[in-house]
Amino acid sequence: MTKLRELRKSLGYTQIKMQLLTGIDQSAYSKLELGKRNMSFEQCRQLALALRTSMDYLAGLTDDPAPYPRKDP
Repeated sequence: MTKLRELRKSLGYTQIKMQLLTGIDQSAYSKLELGKRNMSFEQCRQLALALRTSMDYLAGLTDDPAPYPRKDP
């Protein structure tokens, strides 16, 4: 999934940094980036938050990477 790689690199993050931000193991994350593995709903949510985008963008439902307004946690 090139969107993951493009967003990660645009933020200057490594795959290890993504592991720290999301809790997704680096090897599993690598497989997500390469399209060898599908992400779960929770992984998509974690990645959208870490990469400052929307789940719709990661799922290919929009071409706009800007996140939607979010509620305060």
